[in-house]
Amino acid sequence: MKRIVHLLALVYLSACSPPVTTAFPTDTPTALPSPTETIVWFPPTSTPTVFPSPVITPTEDLRPGQGETLLQDDFDSGEAWSLVTNGNSSVSIINNHLTLALSEPGSFLFSTRNEPVFADFYIEINAKPSLCVGADEYGLLVRVSSSLEYYRFSLSCDGRARLDRFFDGQISSVVPWISHGVITPGALSTSRLAVWANGDQMRFFVNDQFLFSARDTVLYTGTLGVFVRTAGETPVTVSFTDMVVRQILEQ
Repeated sequence: MKRIVHLLALVYLSACSPPVTTAFPTDTPTALPSPTETIVWFPPTSTPTVFPSPVITPTEDLRPGQGETLLQDDFDSGEAWSLVTNGNSSVSIINNHLTLALSEPGSFLFSTRNEPVFADFYIEINAKPSLCVGADEYGLLVRVSSSLEYYRFSLSCDGRARLDRFFDGQISSVVPWISHGVITPGALSTSRLAVWANGDQMRFFVNDQFLFSARDTVLYTGTLGVFVRTAGETPVTVSFTDMVVRQILEQ
C-alpha cells in the first residue's frame, strides 16, 4: 500500500512541476569558401571598324620649273645699279650691301638695275631693315620698264604685305594689304623676298612661305629694282643682299 502511495506522490509532483527546457548550443553558420576567380588574360575584344586609309595629296610646288641661274648679284659693284646721294636720300653699295636710306617724310626712293631684261623668272633677295617703323615700306620692283613702270612687292614694318602696279603714271592695288606671321615686324631683321613670274601669273613669298598670287596682263618684261618708302616723319634705312635670279622653264 505504501508503495502505491509513493508512486502516486511522484506522479503528482511531476504533473505540478514546470517543464524543463534543455538549451542546445546555437549553430554558428560556417562560411563556405568562394570559388577561386578565373583570370582571363586575353579577353575577347570586338572586331575594330576598318577605316579607309587617307589619301595624302602631295604639296603643290608653287615655284615650279626653275632652271639655270640667270643672274647672281653679290653687290660687289654698283655699275649696274642707279646710285644717288643728296640731302634727304642715298643709294649706295658698301660691303656687298645695296643700302637705301630715306629721311624725307612721306617719300619714295628706289634703285633699279639697267640690265638684264627678264620675262619669266624666279628671284630671291635678302632685305634687312635697320630703321623702319609702323607703315614704312620696303621691297622689290619687278618687270621695270624703260619708262619706269613696274610691279611693287611691298613689306611694311608692322608685318604686312601687298602688291601694287605703277602704270601710265597711276599707282593701283593688285593685291591689297594682308597680314602674315612670317613677316617680321620692325627693324633689325632679315627677310628673304621671292617672286615667281611666268607670263601673266606671279607668286610672292617671304622666307620660303607663300603669301599670295596675282594675275595681271599689263607688264610682261622688265628689269629689277628695290625700294623704300617713308610713311611718317621717321627715316627708313634698308639694305639688300644676295640677289639670285633663275630661269623659269616652259610649263
